Amino acid sequence: MRLRFAALALICASGLLAQVEAPLFPKASYFRKMWSNPSTQVQLEPPAKLADYAVDGKLELSLRAYLDLVMANNTDISITKLSVENSRNAITNAFGQYDPRLTVTAGYNHSAIPASTQLDGANVNKQTQFGPVNFTYNQLLENGTSFNLGFNGSKSSSNSAFSTYNPAFVSNFSAGFTQPLLRGRSPAIVRMPITIARANLRTTELNIRSQVMTAVQNAESAYWAVIGARESLRVQQESLAMRKQSLERSQRELELGAIPQLETYQPEADYQNAVIQVTQAKFRLAQLEDALRRQIGADLDPKYRELPIVLTETVMPPSEATPLDRESLVQKALANRPEMQSSRIGLDIDDLNIRSAADQLRPQLNLTGSYRSNGRGGNQYVRTGLGSGQITTMIPGGLYDALSEVFGFNNTTYSLGLTLNLPLRDRAGQARLANSLLSKKQDTLSLRSREQSVRLEVLNAITNLESSRESVKLAIIARDLAQKQLDADRQRYDLGVIQMYFVLDSQTRLTTAEARVVTESINYRTNQLNLLRVTGTLLDERGIAIQY
Repeated sequence: MRLRFAALALICASGLLAQVEAPLFPKASYFRKMWSNPSTQVQLEPPAKLADYAVDGKLELSLRAYLDLVMANNTDISITKLSVENSRNAITNAFGQYDPRLTVTAGYNHSAIPASTQLDGANVNKQTQFGPVNFTYNQLLENGTSFNLGFNGSKSSSNSAFSTYNPAFVSNFSAGFTQPLLRGRSPAIVRMPITIARANLRTTELNIRSQVMTAVQNAESAYWAVIGARESLRVQQESLAMRKQSLERSQRELELGAIPQLETYQPEADYQNAVIQVTQAKFRLAQLEDALRRQIGADLDPKYRELPIVLTETVMPPSEATPLDRESLVQKALANRPEMQSSRIGLDIDDLNIRSAADQLRPQLNLTGSYRSNGRGGNQYVRTGLGSGQITTMIPGGLYDALSEVFGFNNTTYSLGLTLNLPLRDRAGQARLANSLLSKKQDTLSLRSREQSVRLEVLNAITNLESSRESVKLAIIARDLAQKQLDADRQRYDLGVIQMYFVLDSQTRLTTAEARVVTESINYRTNQLNLLRVTGTLLDERGIAIQY
């Protein structure tokens, strides 16, 4: 069964990682979102799943179990995955161009102005105005049409003798639109920021996959490094046991008078050197185990940071190896490598930029339209003549009259128009288009260069893997021969044919051969791991599916 890992399991950030939502006015969620302060607290969860692999006071980890813990608890992988949130927010931001906007303005004004002519209607012209109160609604549609709706109203009163309406209520309703007919006419052009944001999100996901793949490679390399260090410690301990046995034999022979004192110096020096090698191997192993604990987050939990780690994988490569099809692996790498897919997406973005630059060269021809309905209300004063004649009738009225006229649509004004913006010479636009075409060509050549680099990386990885496989076989043969040479020298020493020096030299060569087997085996594992990475199949081979 394929394992699925979520690298965000380590971090639970209340408020900070919440999905970006834009509630619609006037829902209750709108006011909660707009008037509340987001939480800035980040709560880090403790490492997960460690208890699942704790057995008898030890952490027993197969490679699969180890990678499970790495994906669940590795802090660097969690940080890497957070970058996808910015790209998701960019898509939300791109949709913001279609968000409606409501603008409300209101005011109050009072003035007292001394009269300068008899036509002012009063010695001191006093006027009080409430408003205008304006409501304006604007929105861009996906087909490129922008429209607006508006309503405004005001109330004013004056002491002027010439006022026909006092107080006077004025209101009007308006609607208008602008429709591009040439430049920016296509919905694909209008939606281009969203399309590019989505492409960038996919690119970010591919980059994350590449970074996670590198992190998994480093983590698995740490796993094999610990196994190699433990095998190296075992080799040094076996060497120490051989040196101790030779030293003890030399000391017994010295006690029996079979050899002089001088013959014991070399065995004792070799024994002390073996002790140093074992000590250094232990410290090296401790360092690598600490690095391994960091990979799985065990260093974050006091309960598990001191537990011994038991790695169950064997260092020896499989005895049977499947022949590698070089061209097939190259084609797999070209199809699966995240950076190759990202480069192809980049070419698609280049096409969009070229299309946008070409669209900007077109003349800008817009169809505009507007409609307006007007209304007036208030107490109407009918006079005997012009100017400040005697008031004969007062017709009461108010705001209702003004609104009735507005929405009765009796006093209307409407218009249609065409606006043409024709660039007689557009060198800036031509330069933008030329740069877009140049960028497409550069990215195409870069893709070819990456294909060549990927092919070379795969071929080198295959060669290194095959070389490591043969090196392991040769190292095993050399170790077996060194063991036979040591056995032969021990027999010749027992017969008195050679001196202890030759036995000690054979022991040194056997230790070197054993260490070479360990080194070549780890190199094989490392080169095998590198081949999976350069072909882009590492995560699939290890059963890792990234959940974005």
